Amino acid sequence: MRAQAPSRQGLAAGAQRASFWPAQRARACARPRLSATAIEVAAQPLQYEKELTSAKEAVRLASRLCTVVQRQLSLEEKADKKDASPVTVADYGAQAVVAWVLQRADPSLRLSMVAEEDSAELATPGGRPMLERITQLINSVITEADPAAKLTPEEVLKLIDLGNSQGGPSGRHWVLDPIDGTRGFVGMRQYAVCLGMLQQGEVVLGVLGCPNLPQGDVEDDAGGAGAASRSGDEDVGALFWAHRGAGAYAEPLCPQQGDPAGSAPQRIHVVDLADSSQARFMESMESRHSSHGTASAMAKELGIVRPSLRMDSQVKYGLLSRGVASIFMRFPPRTYKEKIWDHAAGFVIVEEAGGKVTDAGGVRLDFSKGRFLDLGPFNGIIAAPPKLHAQLVAAAARVVGSEADTRAEKMY
Repeated sequence: MRAQAPSRQGLAAGAQRASFWPAQRARACARPRLSATAIEVAAQPLQYEKELTSAKEAVRLASRLCTVVQRQLSLEEKADKKDASPVTVADYGAQAVVAWVLQRADPSLRLSMVAEEDSAELATPGGRPMLERITQLINSVITEADPAAKLTPEEVLKLIDLGNSQGGPSGRHWVLDPIDGTRGFVGMRQYAVCLGMLQQGEVVLGVLGCPNLPQGDVEDDAGGAGAASRSGDEDVGALFWAHRGAGAYAEPLCPQQGDPAGSAPQRIHVVDLADSSQARFMESMESRHSSHGTASAMAKELGIVRPSLRMDSQVKYGLLSRGVASIFMRFPPRTYKEKIWDHAAGFVIVEEAGGKVTDAGGVRLDFSKGRFLDLGPFNGIIAAPPKLHAQLVAAAARVVGSEADTRAEKMY
């Protein structure tokens, strides 16, 4: 489900890009031969098979671009959003790459995409140097899909602004977070390229590209030099995906030549533990993104004795779906409104892996109401296998409800 490798002419035309790529990633990923597992997946009557193929290609190419930038990160490629979270050239570049792949798959239709970035700053005279850098990076990546492809800065601006859709309950809308976990990205930790597809308000496809995620078990994400080296390792990098009604799967982000079995999609499932005390729960890396105190109190209610696994981004949804951990809890500040691109892809992957994703009151997330999620009075998200999920929702009523009552009392 990959684009074919560049031709000799394409490689020659793109020789200049070699300085941006780690040596082991300079080669295009080979299209893997199908193993029995992959044949089983492909044989299913997938309603959105064409769209899934395009989504996986888009996420893989965008992840490549992000890998390049993370390894070459420099101060001039950082700016600040109004909410003080860092944004890099990779945010813009990944969004443009995804839009390019999706629009190219069906040029007759105008792409409707709900995404995080817009081109306002890049379109200013002061943003021109960054725009040219972004364009150069994009062109170094898209030649894998089309050796003759070369975008201008003006075309890049238009691609980025295809992400200005408001979404809603009707029609088809792609939902993209070009880099979920920008602080993790800049801090050399975990991050993800997250792409979902809404059809009539329901998330029917989800793809997560996790360039720094090991294939096996994980520990707390300390970041630093270790993560920097991980982003160049061939045995690191995971792709999670799901098609509504067909299950959730994981495969290497960059399939390996000569190892078709190892590159084939493997179906994944959540793990519902009989003993909740042994559950491993995940939360955001930084407490200002999600209350560590609330999550700790929730864990105490369930008798959980294992420490939390803290990391950035929707990588947590992938680990939950793979059974590496059993719980993901998020409790942002009460005034914060969650965006749909921060959860859409992970949501469908967890559900197709057999899990549940709801607000802290137990109500299934609704992605049909525009660019934001309504998380109810508790303003939290709980993702877990069914049995643990029920226990967590009950615990939230006690813990989060009590916190809300305490805050209300202090106001009067």
